[in-house]
Amino acid sequence: MSLRQYEYALAVAEEGSVTAAAELLHVAQPSVSQQIRGLERKLGVELFARTPTGLVPTVVGRAFLREAEIAVSASRRARATARAGADELVGELVVAVQMGFGTRQLPGALAALRRRFPRLEVTVFEEPSSAELERLGRRGALDLALMAACEQSPDDAHHLGDEEFVVVLAAGHRQLAVDRVELRELAGEPWLRFDRDSALDGVLLDVLRTNELTPATAARVSQTATAVRWAAHGLGVALVPASAVPHGHEHLVRPVFPAVSQPVIAVVRPAAGPAETALLELLRKESWSTEPAISFAVS
Repeated sequence: MSLRQYEYALAVAEEGSVTAAAELLHVAQPSVSQQIRGLERKLGVELFARTPTGLVPTVVGRAFLREAEIAVSASRRARATARAGADELVGELVVAVQMGFGTRQLPGALAALRRRFPRLEVTVFEEPSSAELERLGRRGALDLALMAACEQSPDDAHHLGDEEFVVVLAAGHRQLAVDRVELRELAGEPWLRFDRDSALDGVLLDVLRTNELTPATAARVSQTATAVRWAAHGLGVALVPASAVPHGHEHLVRPVFPAVSQPVIAVVRPAAGPAETALLELLRKESWSTEPAISFAVS
């Protein structure tokens, strides 16, 4: 078995057909079919079920593909490390971010990383929960994870800074007249909440309970930008990291009293390569304070 066969199998699983996988890989269709058949013969199992709508991984196939993904990712990292020189780094860097954290800092760090290593390909995706990030990390699918610190944070986590949380209010809300909102003044307000297993919803629940507020739910959303925009339209009040407030909504944002903040950490895979190390150092150099991105001055 070869890594090329693994890559072909992963492409077929992603695209659902040999034809689409061949187009994705820029190879001839018969080559993909031949590699998949050869892989199934060597394994002695059927990796894909042939259905009228396309190829679907079997139960055994799904288990195999999970391991194949780890092997392919490890191979890419090994090639990138081997080819890394003083001024060259190629390959793929996979970064996962816990939703809402490092929204302002990560793009700046990645831009600097790309300027340093223009041939490096970076894949970034958001995950709402710490549990999912930990699962991906155990599978070896991540090079670096950016997340909120928690009781189960690994001992080798790197503390980058602290995200201050702010409330987002509708235009004309009475609390926009103050420069810092006392949380108990929001009693009776409906709240825009996040997915139940997300770190953001956990922060909100802790804040409300600590301040003896009832978490009346106006709606649940999956993205911080959506929460901000809906709060701006008066659907409810939102509590979000200051760096996650989209441009144009700063005038509707206020810090809170008592202040709410959350430590942000980076977790790097074991035996980190030059790309992960460089990104970690660039993240350390980013500003984790709320100024000057957010102005809290009363309008």
